Amino acid sequence: MTEHSGSADAIHPVSWSSEQMSVTRTGEPNEPGTTAAQPDPRRWWGLVIIALAQLMVVLDATIVNIALPSAQRDLGMSDGNRQWVITAYTLAFGGLLLLGGRIADLVGRKRTFVIGLIGFAGASALGGAATTSGMLFGARALQGVFAAVLAPSALSLLTTTFTDPKERGKAFGIYGALAGSGSAIGFIAGGLLTEYLNWRWCLYVNIPIAIIAVFGAFALLHDRPGHKGARLDVPGVLLGCGGLVAIVYGFSEAEPRGWTDSLVLGLFVAGAVLLTSFVWWQTRAPSPLLPLHIVKDRNRAGCFLTMGLAVIGMFGVFLFMTYYLQVVLGYSPVKTGMAFLPLTVAIIIGSTQISARLMHHVPPRTLMVPGAVLAAGGMSFFTRLTVESDYATELLPGLLLMGLGMGLIFMPVFATATAGVAPQDSGVTSATVNTAQQVGGSIGTALLNTIATTSSTAYIAAHLHNPAQKALITSKGIVHGYTVAIWWAVAVMLLAGLVAGLMVTARAPKHAATAQAPESESESVN
Repeated sequence: MTEHSGSADAIHPVSWSSEQMSVTRTGEPNEPGTTAAQPDPRRWWGLVIIALAQLMVVLDATIVNIALPSAQRDLGMSDGNRQWVITAYTLAFGGLLLLGGRIADLVGRKRTFVIGLIGFAGASALGGAATTSGMLFGARALQGVFAAVLAPSALSLLTTTFTDPKERGKAFGIYGALAGSGSAIGFIAGGLLTEYLNWRWCLYVNIPIAIIAVFGAFALLHDRPGHKGARLDVPGVLLGCGGLVAIVYGFSEAEPRGWTDSLVLGLFVAGAVLLTSFVWWQTRAPSPLLPLHIVKDRNRAGCFLTMGLAVIGMFGVFLFMTYYLQVVLGYSPVKTGMAFLPLTVAIIIGSTQISARLMHHVPPRTLMVPGAVLAAGGMSFFTRLTVESDYATELLPGLLLMGLGMGLIFMPVFATATAGVAPQDSGVTSATVNTAQQVGGSIGTALLNTIATTSSTAYIAAHLHNPAQKALITSKGIVHGYTVAIWWAVAVMLLAGLVAGLMVTARAPKHAATAQAPESESESVN
């Protein structure tokens, strides 16, 4: 794949290059004040360490997805709260990603890389040892915090390690292939660990990976000292993250309390006030977390919104399909992981074999709009699920269509959002796309899970007349909730296509712009 989310979209293998233009200074040999140096002979081993660390972050979303039904039973989570295992990670990751780049700029990339690895391993150990659902949610949020520190550092180190444009292109290609495979590896590894060991090992497995990466980082990676002039926009982080948490928490509380409950409405109002304050502060902050001129461009704003909307539906479908396969159809965790592989393959094909070949010849919306329609069409297959649906005829076609559609969306979104930006804005722009991806996933998971559980409860209450049929009616109610929520996901995906068609008016990129890409990728934000 070609893009890396760090997170947790990580569910999506198309997210690695969203931060390819790193959020820290690269320290290129041709920068003022530096001299050319011979390439490090161990740089390719350094690439292995960097890719291993990023692989850990990417696979952590899908590996936990497969383990979620087992973790829910073990810790006694409610259906309304289970989404926090995913949302806590993506929300912390997406909300702190821009700050993570600034921290790396301040204290140094290698040091931040190591801190991120150690913290991620510690959070994984805490989650694996969780005895309550709250402890697991907190550990997942802590993982997201350290992932937000780790991801920008990893890509910055990759850029400084490979200074030759040709070598850098090859390194990013290898890195992208390894990071992009994280989704498939996560599905399979999650199934194997859950079935043959325990769901807790889906978190414990990060510890040996992190230990290897830490020792490798000390031995193989090099970095310049941090920049004392870097400044952190702490008020921006508090306002932005606080607003997002309030909104996502409001969606999750709507299921047990109802949409008109005073707490739910209060959370939505508080979230709106905090996010409005965040926008106001960004116009006055001496070193804003998100320079607003970036989102004022019509094409970039359209790409950010398209990404957020598209991922809302995608995250919801991943959550429901995991539960449908394991709880309703009775698939084992391993079989569930294998069932998702066609989706991963379809995303890879749509992204690398279709979008990558066409996006320099056609306007980006001619890929994004059909991609959204195709993905929505694939999701619509899942609205017809029953308690006895056949995988080959009723699920597989939907997974393939959805994967192809998402592949058509992601590539042009990242390419268009990061095209033509000033060098000093390249890192923050690409990281903003990744943030939109993670935040969309957080909101989508919370919103669609609330819709599903509410619909299931109403169905069961309306149809359960004979106690002898409780098991059957409960299963039908669960599936009914999934199908109702997926209809909403279809609508949101079509809205993403509409936004792309109306807002993204950029023309086909010129080949000259492609030739300049390696140079622009080495630029960064102070």
